[in-house]
Amino acid sequence: MKVLNPDKDPSKFFESLEKSRNRALLLDYDGTLAPFVVKRDRAFPYPEVPAVLKDIIQEGGTRLVIITGRGLDDIIPLLGLERTPEIWGSHGGERLFQDGTYQRAPLPTDTSHGLESVVRWMEKMGWNDHVERKPLGVAIHWRGTEPPKVKAIQDGLLKVLPNFTAGMGLSIRAFDGGLELRPPEISKGEAVETILAEMGGQAVAAYLGDDLTDEDAFSAVKTCTSRGIGVLVREQLRDTKADLWLCPPEELLDFLRLWQKTAASSRKVRPQQERRR
Repeated sequence: MKVLNPDKDPSKFFESLEKSRNRALLLDYDGTLAPFVVKRDRAFPYPEVPAVLKDIIQEGGTRLVIITGRGLDDIIPLLGLERTPEIWGSHGGERLFQDGTYQRAPLPTDTSHGLESVVRWMEKMGWNDHVERKPLGVAIHWRGTEPPKVKAIQDGLLKVLPNFTAGMGLSIRAFDGGLELRPPEISKGEAVETILAEMGGQAVAAYLGDDLTDEDAFSAVKTCTSRGIGVLVREQLRDTKADLWLCPPEELLDFLRLWQKTAASSRKVRPQQERRR
């Protein structure tokens, strides 16, 4: 673990976590809980991650939320958890509550037409294997693709995207290994803000993510609570708004295990304190 922000002391953070009854563990998926793979339907979590998450969920006292760019139908089979936690899919455009209630942001007709135009153009160019259609957007992937083809795709998109997105209510967001088109008001940062607003007070919260699409969530977790930290999870350090840097999988597992241990310790200590009163 490397501290990137000297104002955020990990030891003090976990001290606050132990004392708090208001905890939120907010987790990105691809690149954070699971390694990147070319076959996206094979992107299973790092070994031992599901077991630690299961322990945190069973322990109680933590609002554990997965916030992912994937659609909900894609993410649930990969998690490997007996109890499905709260999940925000499509960068926050979809929401699955723990009781199974599902919500989805509306997609305006013009925006839908813009997305379909991009998909048709990619198919016309013979690049449909690089297209991921989502409930509220379209992602174009080139991870694992030969550099000349990547350049051809990027150059082609640079020319045509303004024609397909102008006036359609779409933003173009880069991520590690591609780009995504989706409504600009949908973001992981907005999801984090909603979650912490629902929790009220000063929640002790951490957001763990790896990609550029996680940067607004790093900002939000600290803006919404003074006891929040952003944690970058990736093999190589990059410029970031996060406060800590973890190299997966071992440092990631250490952080999650420490969270579980701290939450468990809090549950043991509190009844003793209450009996003394």
